[in-house]
Amino acid sequence: MTVFTGDFDVKLDAKGRFLFPAALLQQAGEEGQETFVIKKDIYEPCLTVFTKGEWERQVETIRKNLNPFNRQHNIFLREFFKDTAECSLDSNNRMVIPKRLVQAVNLQSDICILGLDTKIEIWSKEDYEKSHPSAENFALLAENILGNLNEL
Repeated sequence: MTVFTGDFDVKLDAKGRFLFPAALLQQAGEEGQETFVIKKDIYEPCLTVFTKGEWERQVETIRKNLNPFNRQHNIFLREFFKDTAECSLDSNNRMVIPKRLVQAVNLQSDICILGLDTKIEIWSKEDYEKSHPSAENFALLAENILGNLNEL
């Protein structure tokens, strides 16, 4: 399984292209160098990028937990797959983000690419900088989430 780490400031051109960070491409290995799936994030004003293999694992998890004959499950599926596209890198290792997705999260020329475990997030630089908790708030968050674990 691929694990992505690192954050990168890059430029998005007028055609919705950006140079995919070489470090993330290396981390993707063979699995992720051909096709990616990009979608609007469920929780944050950013885009989420998965390798094709990770996307298929995500979809399989959803399939195992949903009933296609349940109306609420169908609504969830429709919303989950909305604002999703397959993307490939061109010969210069640039990714083109479809215009509708660029507009969905209001990306401008300055963007941040963040490796986040099995996915990559694409943020407008302004929104990314606003999303960070203070050091004190992050310490409290870490304590609340990890401080009660017996394994640590």
